[in-house]
Amino acid sequence: MFDDRSPIYRQIADRIKADVLSGALKGDEQVMSTNQYAAFYRINPATAAKAFQQLVDEGVLYKKRGIGMFVSPAAPDALRAQRRESFFADVVDPMVAEARAIGVPLGDIVRRITETEERG
Repeated sequence: MFDDRSPIYRQIADRIKADVLSGALKGDEQVMSTNQYAAFYRINPATAAKAFQQLVDEGVLYKKRGIGMFVSPAAPDALRAQRRESFFADVVDPMVAEARAIGVPLGDIVRRITETEERG
């Protein structure tokens, strides 16, 4: 599950976010405790705790004292909104800039996207 690209705690947080986005984790659903997560993936409990704290800080998870961590009901929509913003900033804006630089009319790009969508 883990690679050397980024810190393990970020990879844990990203995996949980992906599970929320995919619907594998639903709003108000309880997630594994940090100790369970650490034991299951054989990592340091402090690493798991750091990931979970990041997710709490971002509003993806919330704590119920004495019970555990749960997925925030608003998390799927908030994560989708963040991903959309990133998509436009990281993919669309550079594509438009490149198209302008090489003289591709934006209408051609829209037409190509539409044709691709129609082909399914």
